[in-house]
Amino acid sequence: MNEPITYQIVIRGHASERLLARLSDDFSIDTIAGRNTRLIGEIRDAAHLHGVINQLASLAIEIVSVMPAAPESPDHPTQAKETP
Repeated sequence: MNEPITYQIVIRGHASERLLARLSDDFSIDTIAGRNTRLIGEIRDAAHLHGVINQLASLAIEIVSVMPAAPESPDHPTQAKETP
């Protein structure tokens, strides 16, 4: 069995904790520059990733990016590459 991979999912806008309540157990949630919301958490497999994406889509949340999170270090913090 493969090890879980830490993913970073960036969604458009500031999402409330209430809106993302179902995901808050599996993901840390923070705001990037006051305009987008970042979720970081472990994804077990492709089915889990698809489930998370489907859950966000069912809430009409616009996904900006989905990518494996870079290992955090003091010199290279995890940052999202956003598209305009």
